Amino acid sequence: MRKNKVDIITLGCSKNLVDSEQLMRQFQANGYNVSHDPDKVNGEIVVVNTCGFIGDAQEESINMILELGEAKKKGRIGELYVMGCLSERFLTEMKKELPEVNRFYGKFNWKELITDLGKSYNKELASERILTTPSHYGYLKISEGCDRTCSYCSIPIITGRYKSRPIEEIEEEVRNLVAQGVREFQVIAQDLTYYGLDKYKRMALPELLERISDIQGVKWIRLHYAYPAHFPYDLLRVMRERDTICKYLDIALQHISDPMLKLMRRNITKAETYDLLQRMRDEVPGIHLRTTLMVGHPGETEQDFEELIDFTRKIRFERMGAFAYSHETGTYAYKNYRDDIPQEVKQDRLDYLMRIQEGISAEINESKTGQELEVVVDREDEDFYIGRTQFDSPEVDPEVLIEKTKPLKIGGFYKIKIERAEAFDLYGKPV
Repeated sequence: MRKNKVDIITLGCSKNLVDSEQLMRQFQANGYNVSHDPDKVNGEIVVVNTCGFIGDAQEESINMILELGEAKKKGRIGELYVMGCLSERFLTEMKKELPEVNRFYGKFNWKELITDLGKSYNKELASERILTTPSHYGYLKISEGCDRTCSYCSIPIITGRYKSRPIEEIEEEVRNLVAQGVREFQVIAQDLTYYGLDKYKRMALPELLERISDIQGVKWIRLHYAYPAHFPYDLLRVMRERDTICKYLDIALQHISDPMLKLMRRNITKAETYDLLQRMRDEVPGIHLRTTLMVGHPGETEQDFEELIDFTRKIRFERMGAFAYSHETGTYAYKNYRDDIPQEVKQDRLDYLMRIQEGISAEINESKTGQELEVVVDREDEDFYIGRTQFDSPEVDPEVLIEKTKPLKIGGFYKIKIERAEAFDLYGKPV
């Protein structure tokens, strides 16, 4: 166990990661040495930032806490604290079941951890972070919470109502990050397209993006996650006109059949979804769409699933992820529907859907062969530099493996000629 060392472990989404980075800055300001997701966890303080979205994520968080609890008993770590979505959602149960944890904090009151340790929470550093990402990119969280009422989703239970951050505060954070060398921004929220309605009584995402893109030093802005119903179409104009905004949009659609969209409480129809996607591709030529689809929601019939497969084949999403429905306590679906799709059927549908998408991804990647694309270099391994195009978000999308024909700088942007393609990777060399 190392004195004066804090280990922070982040599970779940990039929104959690931003919270961890802010907490790390506060610990640093109080004189601690801080590590994030270290290879060897041995701090006198260990903090686990948990995910509580679906069963698999909850299980991962619990297993991590149990593992660290054992390390604490053996004296390999000191005090153990838990924060984030899982403890926000199941605080009472976790206190009873996990006595090895010194104290639990939720999604929003983690600032109290600093003061509970007898240290000072520095309000003037509230928007500052220690980046855990490569120094050339970072995540930019523009809101908390969600006002949507999707049947399956536990996020509003955990995070509460939608709360937009002020535009000026976000601009200041971007300027600070640019001054640290960040050039690429992943703009994140549970629902980007709702931004501003609570604070400004209007959909203010287009204005926010214009103001961010005007800041000198910003190279790429990438958007996660849009909601399809009541989509702010002025966003497409901004994406088309501003070179700094990547031609990339992450929009979780979940399903396509009208019966399923109604059961899921998505407030959009099949016809409206097709029209929306066509308009996106018409108004922003070359746009790459990423979506998330769900299989196995209560009531999903074979016909509904066949419609989803047909939809996937017709639209040919450049990027797509999928998951099986999880019957989550407290959700509308949990209270009103029976989880009537067997787990093996859910898994079969998920596997089949992803096989379809793998073929589509391979064809789309193959179409890039011979093109010269701008690529940012994220890292270097023994054989290649590894980077991404504007159409690729870190961690989840394809990468470009670049031949080492000349030295390249990590964080640099280069023209790369694509020589060959696989389903989830491109291979190229510098022009």
